Amino acid sequence: MWVTINGFKEQIPDHCSIARVIEDHQEYEVHMIVELNHQFVHQKDYPRIVLKEGDVLELIHPAFGG
Repeated sequence: MWVTINGFKEQIPDHCSIARVIEDHQEYEVHMIVELNHQFVHQKDYPRIVLKEGDVLELIHPAFGG
């Protein structure tokens, strides 16, 4: 199935959770923010939320400092 991850269309397996995408992309930043279809997703929900065809997922790494 096709989803958009960080602005790029990607093919992922059916029944793929947000946690799996994070693992597959090796995105392990503790302060990372995840948005699914422009809605914030809490870290505890990553394993249970399964992506659907056409979803838009953003893995955002905040820049700290000045």
